[in-house]
Amino acid sequence: MNEVKKPKKPLIYYYGIVLVVLLLFNFLALPWLSQRQVKEVDYGTFMTMTEEKQIGKVEVQDNQILFTDKDEKQIYKTGLMTDPDLVNRLKASGAEFSSEIQEQMSPVLSFLLSWLVPILFFVGIGQLLSKRMMSKFSGPNSMMFGGKNSNAKVYVKSADGIKFADVAGEDEAKENLAEIVDYLHDPSKYKHIGAHMPKGVLLVGPPGTGKTMLAKAVAGESNVPFFSMSGSEFVEMFVGMGASKVRDLFSQAKEKAPCIVFIDEIDAIGKKRDGQMGGNDEREQTLNQLLTEMDGFEGNTGVIILAATNRPESLDPALTRPGRFDRRVPVELPDLAGREAILKVHAKKIKTADDVNFHTVARMAAGASGAELANIINEAALRAVRNGRVIVTEADLEESIETVIAGYQKKNAVLSDQEKRVVACHEIGHALVAALQTHSAPVQKITIIPRTSGALGYTMQVDTGDKYLMTKQEIENKIATLTGGRAAEEVAFGEITTGASNDIEQATKLARAMITRYGMSEDFDMVAMETVTNQYLGGDTSLACSADTQKRIDEKVVELVKAQHEKAKRILTDNRGKLDALAQFLYEKETITGDEFMQILKQEGEKQ
Repeated sequence: MNEVKKPKKPLIYYYGIVLVVLLLFNFLALPWLSQRQVKEVDYGTFMTMTEEKQIGKVEVQDNQILFTDKDEKQIYKTGLMTDPDLVNRLKASGAEFSSEIQEQMSPVLSFLLSWLVPILFFVGIGQLLSKRMMSKFSGPNSMMFGGKNSNAKVYVKSADGIKFADVAGEDEAKENLAEIVDYLHDPSKYKHIGAHMPKGVLLVGPPGTGKTMLAKAVAGESNVPFFSMSGSEFVEMFVGMGASKVRDLFSQAKEKAPCIVFIDEIDAIGKKRDGQMGGNDEREQTLNQLLTEMDGFEGNTGVIILAATNRPESLDPALTRPGRFDRRVPVELPDLAGREAILKVHAKKIKTADDVNFHTVARMAAGASGAELANIINEAALRAVRNGRVIVTEADLEESIETVIAGYQKKNAVLSDQEKRVVACHEIGHALVAALQTHSAPVQKITIIPRTSGALGYTMQVDTGDKYLMTKQEIENKIATLTGGRAAEEVAFGEITTGASNDIEQATKLARAMITRYGMSEDFDMVAMETVTNQYLGGDTSLACSADTQKRIDEKVVELVKAQHEKAKRILTDNRGKLDALAQFLYEKETITGDEFMQILKQEGEKQ
């Protein structure tokens, strides 16, 4: 990458043109303009105008006579002749006349006015244009090495007054960070025993779990300056600029110690160096400078570095070793108690009904992050306003969960009568297979109202609590439940539709994970065939086996899904009456609760 230099040649051309223009103006244009204002006449005309008293002012010079008419609108000139009676005639005509007094202008003054002042004026304009051109060309802070150009946001005594009390659902993370706060309050007791605080604390976890908020809460509790900067802000076009920003950031931090430096999305500059030629020199220089600065920090300077990332596996080992980022604090998705606490914190900002059961809402929002839970609360408030109410009810919160999961209701989408019956049968197939199996989550709600996500209906199952382990039987039952919709279409109508595409995708993913990751296959036993990358960003997988083994895995996946599909069809065939009755009820009501579903199921069971 070439260094951007000032455009010198254009400036030289500019100054050359200015000089030529000044020469032409001073030597040609100025005399020509002055001459154009004076009309030349012969001496006879001058005498005639004098006798007729048509002259206003007369100036006798060494080689010419300048005079004006009576109204002094026109200037005339004529040659000087030997005329002894000239003074008497001028006096008789009543004109004002005088002789020229030769006053020689100072050469210095003449040079200043004619040359130096115009040149300085145009040079100033040229420099101004040059600066503007450079700023537009290279952008802000370009090539400004050594200046305070880190662009770090400085929050003194916490940006929004955030405390640990404002961060719910992350008790383990707060406990880890409370030690940092204690050190910043009273470092002497740590120095006394010889202990030193970690130079860096790395916050890792999925998006939306509150990593940035936790960092601000540490600054709020510590009551110290807080420097915040994103990793992407260090990335510049010119090599060396990122490193310069790192130096400036840490220089400012040292001046305001004790303080906290927070680098969000540190993986933007902290990725592993592969050692290949032609890599990103700018990023590597920035990383090297960061490593150097962290080494340069002494143990008890009072500067704590916090960083956050969603991809800890992509960070350079030199960055995550002890002595740099000594402590890794996981900020995971909240559990049931954490979700309930987060919902209550955000619910304080809105008006809610007294009978809202946040425990139920938290169970329905399984797997949601803190940011998603905040969005659920906001969506509930918006729904209440749309419906003309001034208070948020539990129904608003439940509907907002469905909105976040499946999208808004498509009220203009009109299904044909036959399609509506198929969708109703499909969703009841899911619910019925789930209810007639053991170890399945209870059905919470069934609806056939189309959603903006593309779903024509869905069945919501809610566990009574958080589950961290799943048995082989539970996963197989879940696969059977996923195939229940397609199985219901086959049993009731003898045809299949495209409505099961998402079910097929999820069932296949579960079946493959059973074989390749969970070791739930007799053929492969406890051999890992798949590795998971980006566990916090969707958990992408990559196969680590031969082509022959991959072929056998595919066969086993098909066999497993097919077996569960047959099981679902068997269950629905044996309970055909319950399927038809529940499908008809859902077709009429469009939405039924889990309690209504179980009540009808019980009634139909008693009939049989």
